[in-house]
Amino acid sequence: MYEQEKAILEAVLFSCGDPVESERLCEVTGLEPMFLQRAVEQLEESYQQRHSGLSIVHLGDSYQMVTRAEYGSAVRQALTIKKNTPLSPAASEVLAIIAYNQPVTKSFVEQVRGVDSSSIVNSLVAKGLIEEDGRLNLPGRPIAYRTTDNFLRSFSLQSLEDLPEIHPSQAEQEASLEGQAKTS
Repeated sequence: MYEQEKAILEAVLFSCGDPVESERLCEVTGLEPMFLQRAVEQLEESYQQRHSGLSIVHLGDSYQMVTRAEYGSAVRQALTIKKNTPLSPAASEVLAIIAYNQPVTKSFVEQVRGVDSSSIVNSLVAKGLIEEDGRLNLPGRPIAYRTTDNFLRSFSLQSLEDLPEIHPSQAEQEASLEGQAKTS
């Protein structure tokens, strides 16, 4: 019953990391609120039967996928180890997007990159390179992110003004020159 909808629900909750409003989950899955609640209960039941490390919690009018409390120390240990690993090229790209355009939302980063960047943003928060900078006055009140003092220290910068200038690519320069030639 609702296998595809439950799979979509599970994928969305896993990918988002943050609480997702029930209304949004209903839109994405196509389920009515009553059936959404039943699907969440069935997923949670299957996690318990399998002794999964995951759980779904109900927070007000939202749901969030979390790790079970009994595995908290192992998760913290893994995240501590991960904090000291070098940045992947994708993480470097996300960090640059945030550094040069801050404050920005995850959706802005995803628009620039063209791919889901939630896990990378969460990883950069865990590493202490970016942090939440409040919520924007937009529909859904998305979280804005900015770089931290740890970011500045890690890259030997005194302030954001010390970031290197972004030079346009050769293709952008040629396109600009072509545009100027056409208007002359």
